[in-house]
Amino acid sequence: MENTNLSEFDIKVEKIKKLESMGEKAYKAKFNKTHEIHDLEKYELGTKVSVAGRMTFKRTFGKLIFARLYAIGDNFEIDFNNPLRTSVQISLSLNIVGEEALAKFKEFCDIGDFVGVNGELVRTQTGELTVQVESFELLSKALRGLPEKFHGLVDIDARYRQRYLDIVSNESSRKVFIARSRAVSFVRRYLEDNGFIEVETPILQTAVSGASAKPFFTHHNALALDCNLRIATETWLKMAVAGGFDKVFELGKDFRNEGMDPTHLQEFTQVEWYASYWDFEDNVKFFKKFIKELMMYTIGTTKITVAGNEIDFGDENWERINYIEKMKELLGFDFLSIDDYKVLQEKIAESGKLTRDELEGYNSCRAIIDYAYKKLIRRNIVGPTILYNYPAFLKTLARRNDNDNRVTDVFQVVVNGAEILNAYSELVDPIEQRKALVAQLKDKEMGDDETMDVDEDFLLAMEHGMPPMSGLGFGIDRFIMMIFDLPNIRDTILFPMTKPLDADKED
Repeated sequence: MENTNLSEFDIKVEKIKKLESMGEKAYKAKFNKTHEIHDLEKYELGTKVSVAGRMTFKRTFGKLIFARLYAIGDNFEIDFNNPLRTSVQISLSLNIVGEEALAKFKEFCDIGDFVGVNGELVRTQTGELTVQVESFELLSKALRGLPEKFHGLVDIDARYRQRYLDIVSNESSRKVFIARSRAVSFVRRYLEDNGFIEVETPILQTAVSGASAKPFFTHHNALALDCNLRIATETWLKMAVAGGFDKVFELGKDFRNEGMDPTHLQEFTQVEWYASYWDFEDNVKFFKKFIKELMMYTIGTTKITVAGNEIDFGDENWERINYIEKMKELLGFDFLSIDDYKVLQEKIAESGKLTRDELEGYNSCRAIIDYAYKKLIRRNIVGPTILYNYPAFLKTLARRNDNDNRVTDVFQVVVNGAEILNAYSELVDPIEQRKALVAQLKDKEMGDDETMDVDEDFLLAMEHGMPPMSGLGFGIDRFIMMIFDLPNIRDTILFPMTKPLDADKED
C-alpha cells in the first residue's frame, strides 16, 4: 500500500528507486528528436515524428491518456501576429502502446518530467493537432512539481528567483526573453554591417572612469591591487580608436553600486559605440535609423504603447529640448553662473520649483542640477525626445561647445521619463580633459561618490592623440522594458539578483 504520508518529493524519489530496481534509468543521456514542437503544424497528418519536452499536463481516461509536452525548441522563426507554438498534445491508447507501456506511463511519468515520444501526427475530434504515441521514454525525472494547476507564477519574487518556472508558465515572459535575444543579435549584426568592429575591454579596472557613478570595489590578490568593476566601457573604447580602429563597439555588462528602483539595476547590459570623424549630430541620424530597424526586427513594429501613450519611433519629427535653455526657463535664473552648491540650493528653493528638503544631501552643483533635471524635465517627457546642450560639469568626457565652454555637445533620448541612451561629441583635447577630471576632485572631497578618478592611462592615450569622434551608449535592459511596457527593469533580466531566501533570518 502506498504511504500517503510521504511528501511529493519523497514519492518521486521512490519512483526513481523503483525504476532502478527494474533496470531502468530515470535520467537518460540523450533522445533523438526528428522534429521541433513549434514546427509540427507544417507537416501533413500521418507524418511520423519524434519530439521531446517537459510534460505540463496529464489526464487519464481509463484506457486513454492525454498529456502535453512543452518546449521552446531551436531554429524557430518569429511570427509577430501569432504566439510561438511551445506545446503539443500527445495521446497514449491501450490498443496502440499496449497495457504494460500505458501502465508504466501512468505510474512513472508525472507533470514536470521530460519525456520523449515517437508517433504519428493526427487531429482529434475537436481538431487539435496531436502526436498519437507509439512509444515513449522518460528522459529526466523532476522531483518538484510545476506551479499549481500550471496557472503560472504570480508571486513576483518567485518569478525572479525561479525564472525557469516563470518561462514555462508564462507566455509573456517567453516573449520578452526571445525578443531580448533577437535585439542583442541585431545590435551586433547592424553595427558590423555599418563598419564597426567589436572589441573587448576589461571589467576589472584600477580607475573609476567612463561615467559618473558609484562603483563596486574588489581586490586582486595576485597583483595586490584594489580594483573596481567597470561602470562603462567608454575610456577603453576611445583608446582603441586612438590605436586606429575608426569604428568600435562593445556589448556587455557594466556595474554601478547604486540604489535599486524600477528603472535601475546594479548590473546591466549596454552597447557603446564610437565613430571617428563623427559629431553628435551624426550619431543622432545613425541612432534614428538604428532604433527603427531594431524595433522592426525585434517586435515587428515601430509603434508601442508605454504607460497608456502610443509612441511611434518611425516618426522622423522627434521633439528636441535644449537642456540648458529649458532649465534656465524653469528655474528663472542662469544656473551656469553659480559655482557654490549652497548658493545654488538656495536659489532653486527660492524659485519654488523644489524645496530645501528635497535638495538636502546633494553636495555639488553637478548633483543638484542633475536632480532638478530629473524632477522638472525628464519625468514629464513621453518621447521619444532628444535632449541636447548639457552643462559641462555633468559630462566630464564630452566635447565643450565652440561658442560656450560651459556647454557640451551632448544628446540623450528620453522615453516615458527614462533615458535610453547617452551620446556626445567626444572630448579629445588632453589638456581640457585633465582640467575637467581634476575639477571633479573638489566634488569628491565634498562627498560626491559618483565622480570619476583622474585616469592617467586614459590621459596618456589622449596625449598621444585621438581623432575627432562621437560615441553613444544604449541600454538593452531599458529598451526591452520600454517596448513591452514592463513595470520593472528586472522583468527584462533572465536571472536578476535576489536576496537569499534566508537573508532576513536571524543567526
